[in-house]
Amino acid sequence: MNILAIGDVVGNIGCQFLRQRLPAVKKQMGVDLVIANGENSADGNGVLPTSVRHLYDSGVDVVTTGNHSFRRRESYELYDRDETLLRPINFPKGTTPGRGLCIYDMGRRQVAVINLMGTAYMENLACPFETMDALLKTEDLPPIVLVDFHAEATGEKRALGYFLDGRVSAVFGTHTHVPTADETILPKGTGYITDLGMTGPVQSVLGVKPELIIEKLRTKMPVRYELAGGECRMDCCLFTINDKTGKTESIQRMQIL
Repeated sequence: MNILAIGDVVGNIGCQFLRQRLPAVKKQMGVDLVIANGENSADGNGVLPTSVRHLYDSGVDVVTTGNHSFRRRESYELYDRDETLLRPINFPKGTTPGRGLCIYDMGRRQVAVINLMGTAYMENLACPFETMDALLKTEDLPPIVLVDFHAEATGEKRALGYFLDGRVSAVFGTHTHVPTADETILPKGTGYITDLGMTGPVQSVLGVKPELIIEKLRTKMPVRYELAGGECRMDCCLFTINDKTGKTESIQRMQIL
C-alpha cells in the first residue's frame, strides 16, 4: 500500500499549489491514501471549513493539525463532525473539540491515522509517549497505523520514532516546515522521517515574507505576518507499507516543484 504524507500546507497559496500538483503525483506514484498537515491551511494560521474542503477536493484523504488547531473558532464545530479532520490526541479530553484518531475505511483494508503533538518547546499537553503507549495497549487497531508527530525538537521526534518502532507502521514529523534528510526504516520495521517540510512558497521563511521575519528578529517588536508569493514546492514522503504485516517496505522523500 502506498501512503503519501504531505508537509504543512501554508495558506491559500499552498492550497492552490497542492491542488495543481497532487493529482498527477497520486497517479504517477500509485498512491492509495493521502495525509496532509493542514494546520496552517487558512491564511493567518489555523484551519477553516473552506481550507479543509479545498484539501479534500484536491485529493487529500485525512487532514492532521497541530499547535494551531484551534486558532480559528469557525473550525470548532467542523472538528466534532468531520472524522477525517484530526487534532493532536494528547489535547485535554472533554475540553477540546474533535478527535486525534481516525480509522480510514478503504473497503478490504483499514488504516489508523493518529495525530500527536510534542511537548518540548511546545504546549504542556499530556506526555506523547504515555499517550501512545496507553492507546496502543487499549485500542484494537488495524495492521497499518500512521502517526503525524507535530513537534519542535528533533530529539523528541527521533526518540518517539524508536519508542514506536515495530508498534506502528510509520512516524512522520511535522511543524518545523523544514524537510529533514533522515528518512529511514527503523530496525523493527517502522518508517520514519523527522520532518516532512511544508507546502508553500520557496522564497520565504517558513512560508512568510522574509523581510517581516527579519524585522521581528532585529527589532523584537510585534510584526503582522504576510505569506510570501512566487514559486512553491510540496514537500512529502511516500511510504510503501505491507498490508498484512503493517511494516514499511520502502520510503521515498520527495520535493515537488
